[in-house]
This record gives sequence, C-alpha cells and structure tokens, in this order.
Amino acid sequence: MTFADILDNLGGMGRFQRMSVAFLAIPLMFLANHNLLQNFTAGIPEHHCRPRITQLGAESSLRISIPMDENKQVEKCRRFVTTQWRLLDPNATLPSNTVVDTEPCVDGWIYDRSMFTNTIISEWDLVCDSRTLRQMAQSIYMAGVLIGSVLFGNLSDRFGRKALIVWSYLLMGVAGSSTAFSPNYTAYCVFRFLCGMAMSGVAINSVSLCMEWIPTKYRAIVGTINGYGYTSGQFILAGLAYAIPGWRWLQLTVSLPFFVFFLYSWLYVESARWLAISGKHEQAVKGLKRAAQINGKKNEGDKLSVEVLKSSMQKELSSATKASHGMADLMWTPAIRRISCGISLVWFSTAFAYYGLAMDLQNFGFNIYLTQLVFGAVDFPAKLASVLTITFVGRRFSQASSLILAGLCILANIFVPSDLSSLRMVFAVIGKGSLAASFNCAYIFSGELFPTVVRQSGMGLGGTMARVGSMIAPLVKMTGEIFAPLPLIIYGTAPIISGIAACFLPETRNVPLAETIEEVERRSRPLQEDEQQMKVLLASTKSDPIKDGS
Repeated sequence: MTFADILDNLGGMGRFQRMSVAFLAIPLMFLANHNLLQNFTAGIPEHHCRPRITQLGAESSLRISIPMDENKQVEKCRRFVTTQWRLLDPNATLPSNTVVDTEPCVDGWIYDRSMFTNTIISEWDLVCDSRTLRQMAQSIYMAGVLIGSVLFGNLSDRFGRKALIVWSYLLMGVAGSSTAFSPNYTAYCVFRFLCGMAMSGVAINSVSLCMEWIPTKYRAIVGTINGYGYTSGQFILAGLAYAIPGWRWLQLTVSLPFFVFFLYSWLYVESARWLAISGKHEQAVKGLKRAAQINGKKNEGDKLSVEVLKSSMQKELSSATKASHGMADLMWTPAIRRISCGISLVWFSTAFAYYGLAMDLQNFGFNIYLTQLVFGAVDFPAKLASVLTITFVGRRFSQASSLILAGLCILANIFVPSDLSSLRMVFAVIGKGSLAASFNCAYIFSGELFPTVVRQSGMGLGGTMARVGSMIAPLVKMTGEIFAPLPLIIYGTAPIISGIAACFLPETRNVPLAETIEEVERRSRPLQEDEQQMKVLLASTKSDPIKDGS
C-alpha cells in the first residue's frame, strides 16, 4: 500500500478534496487581478502641457500654447515658450520655415479623464521624462514575485504549506490595501514588491496543498481547473476596472478579498504527505482522519494509525532520507544539461513574451476593457487546443509550434500599419493564445523531461526563469525610445529561438517517467549506440570479400 492507496481508501476525490480545490481556486482568480492590474491602475491618459493662458477656452488656449507633432496631434511633452497669439485665427498656421522655441511642461499637465478617472500616471505625473517609471514599477512587482518564489518555496518545505499560505493571504491583503493608500511613487513600489512576494506564496503553496491531497488520476483535471481559475480572473479584472475607474479604489477592491481568504484559510488541513515525510506522523494521521470523516469514510479513518501510515509510506520515507539532489545536478551530465538549458529557454521566453503582450493593452488601438476580455477569452480555446495536441500529437511538437507561432504573430505586427488596429489585434490575440498554450504545455513537458530525483529542482529552475522573463519584459519597452519596432522584434525573436531549441528536446509522449539521471542519460544514447553497431557491421562486410578471395 502507498500513500495514494490511503487517499483512495479514505474517499479518493471525495467531498473533502472537492471543497479544498474550490476554496484554493477562488484566490487564484484574484492573483490574475494583481498580475495584470497595472494595465488599469497605471493606464496612460491622453495628456498635454498646461497652457499659460486658460481664459480663452480649451480649444483656443491649446492652439496658442501647444505645438502640433508630425501627426497633427497636440504635443504631449512640450509647449511654446511664448504665446502664439497669431494662431487664434482658425485658418492661421506657422510658416514652414519658422522655428518657434518650445519648453518642457514646467507648469504640469492636463489629463483627459474620460477613460481613467485617476491613475498613478496622472496622480504622480509619470509622463514624458518620467514615463519609464511606469515600466519600472511593474518590473519591481515581478522582482517581488521572483524573490517570493525562492523564499516561500524553501519556507514551505520547512514550515508546511498551510502556514505559508495563511500568511501569504494576509501579506497580500495588507500590502495590497496599503498600496491603495500610497502617498508617493516610492511607497507604491515598495508595497507592490510585497504584493509580488505574496503572489508567489499563494501560487506555490496553493498548488502544493491542493495536489498533495488529490489522488494521482485526478491531478490533471485539478491542474486544469486551477489554470482556468486564473484565466477567469482576467474577466473579473476587466469588469472591475470598468466599474471602478479610480486606481486607489480598484487596488483596494482586488486586495480586500484576501482578508476573507486569510480568515477561512485557518480551516485548511495541512498536507498529510508533507507531515509524514517531515516526521510528524501523529499530525498526519489526525489530518487523514479528518478528511475521511468529511468524505463519509469515518470507519476507514478509524483503522488508520501511525504504524499503518509508516508501513504504507515506507518507500517515500526511505527516499526522503537518502542524499538529496540539487540544482547542481541539472548541469552535471550532458543529457540533463541539454534538457535544463532547453526548458530554461522555453520558460523564460514564454513568460517574457506573454507579459510583453499582456501588459501593453493600450497600444492595440482598441477599448482597453474589451481588449482585456478578449485576451482572457482566448486562453480557453488555446489551452484546450494545447491539451489535444499534447495528447494526440506530442509534447515536443506542441511546445515548439506554440512558441514559434507566437513569435511570428508578434513580429507580424511590426509590418501592420497602426491604423489597421483590427488586424493588429488579431495577431496579438493569436500570439497571446499561443503563449497561454505554451505555458500549459511547459508544465507537462518539464515534469516529464526531468527524472524523479531532480524533478522539483528542474521545475524550480523553469519557474525561476519564467519570473526572470516577466521581470525583464516591462523594461524592454524602454528600447522603443531608441527604435520604435525594437520591443516587438525582441518579444517576437525570443519565442522563435526557444521554439527551435524545443525541437531538440526528447519526446515524452507515451514514454514512462524516468526515475534517475542515469536513466535519462541511457535514453539519450540509442542513436550513438546504433551508429557504433553500424560501423561494426560495415567493417565486417568489408572484410568478407578478402576472406573469399584468399
């Protein structure tokens, strides 16, 4: 008997497991809100310098105070040094050879509040020379996600899944609410960094606590439910942002639910698997009996004891006491090194391009709320399509094709004129859906490529590279100041290179999971052995005619 058998005897996917999945999935919806929140709280409203003269009416004041850019639009960051009274005549224009001195917006800016009532951009004037601070704020949040994944991942192995998820809920509630009351940009970034850390704590421990209570045959279904929970959160964000246009109230609205999650999370039952492996067998038995009671299997639970648990988990407990493998083993042998490098590229480029698209909704020329809805909706068919190709075609094909298609769609928008907003949107939606499919495939493909002894380390490496990619993605937008298409070139090239690299990874469809590093190395050598045998065979055939003629 194994631990999986114990779960089956105590109700399998019973009421306890279904309740756990539901209560853990609801907070995942709000994680999407925080990840993509800055599309709305840091939305960039139309703006221009504050005119010197305001008594003449808005239109006249603009004509005599603000120059026009090459697109005949009001300049956003400059104004005339002296008032151009001659432009009061609607038919008057400045002669082409006339040079009129301009200056920065020394008196501040006027913002169009028709779409965004208030954002951090309009409140703290993060425009013109300060416009890069917007991308910096998102990168700081993603840096918190990266630090949190390392910190909370290690702490959960030491103190348990429940303790970490409880305090992660509280941290998200406190830090998120404090963000809404930030007095300045610096405080905003500090609180957003803490939100990023909390996000990792919630995500990592939700998955661990959920999966460790779920029977093996249901894990794929539960993983899909969790993924669609996050996708559903993108719909929620679009509705909330539309209903609450002020950034402080929106920030507060998506943060307060975490106090509710904090309160009911005390009812969670700690992972019995983790308790047993950590040597806390009495607590593990107590948790299993509680699950059995909720599942209506009290009699089966009463039969369980510490001795029964130890004998059932003898293999798992003995494995836990053996010498552990670490990150260094991922680069120690040729086959594992090739897998590690390929998976690192896949995770990095998927997250890099995904957040490059998902955090740039205003540049597609559509209503930002509708764009958010469409970007969320495309994940449903994209993930379904990826499941079908993963199952019936293969992991390697699914991973490579989704990445290459995403990169081609991103690069295609370089050549689409800005006035063809519908076509640009189509390419962006296909690209975003392809990246969602790539994420879906990466979780499965990575877990199957790495052997059991380093599987968690390999998945941790992939997750870390994904967070590095999401942290760098906002900063790449700054390269648009050098050359406008450069961000799209970078976002599009990265997944294509990674897709090509994925073609050199081993196929794992219908292949048993490898248990050891040595097994992975043996599987990588069949071609070399076949070549050696062919050389021997050729050598023997060449020697036969000599013998015949002698």
